[in-house]
Amino acid sequence: MIKKIQLFIIFIFTQALLFAQLKVGDQALPINLPSNEGGMISLDQLSGKWVLIDFWASWCGPCRKTNRAIKPIYEKYKSKGFEILGVSVDDIKNDWLNAIKKDAITWKQVNDPGGWDSPIAIRWGIEQLPTSYLLDEKGKVIAVDPSVEQIEKLLKKKKNKGND
Repeated sequence: MIKKIQLFIIFIFTQALLFAQLKVGDQALPINLPSNEGGMISLDQLSGKWVLIDFWASWCGPCRKTNRAIKPIYEKYKSKGFEILGVSVDDIKNDWLNAIKKDAITWKQVNDPGGWDSPIAIRWGIEQLPTSYLLDEKGKVIAVDPSVEQIEKLLKKKKNKGND
C-alpha cells in the first residue's frame, strides 16, 4: 500500500512539473496554431524578434483592457524587432474574431479553443487570464506577466544595447 501511495505522489509531482507555468530563464514552448487571417502561425516564425506572448479570451475583461494598453507599445516598437502573439483560448471563433475587430488588434493572433482545457493552455500551465510572457530574440522567457511599463523599459534597454 505504501509503495502505491509513493508511486501516486511521484506521478502527481511529475505531472505538476510537466505542466508548470514557465518562469524567467526557461525556453519558450512551441506554438503552432491557426491564425485569424487563415493559415497557421508558429512561434518559430518570430525567431530573432522580441515577442510578447499574450494569452487571452474575448470574455475576459482584464484581457480586453490589456489589448488596449499594449497597443501603443506595439506601434512604437514593431519596426524595431518587437512582435506580439495573441493566443486566444476562446471556444467560439466568432467571439474571438469580433473581439479582435472591436479592439482594433493589429498584431498576430492565433486561437486554440477549449478555454482552460485547451492543449496550449495546459502545455503552458496557464492558470489565469491574461497571462503573458516576454521572450528575447532567442525565445527565452525574460519576464512573466510584465506590466506595460516593464515591457517598455525592457524594450528601451534592448534598443539602447543595439546602439552601443
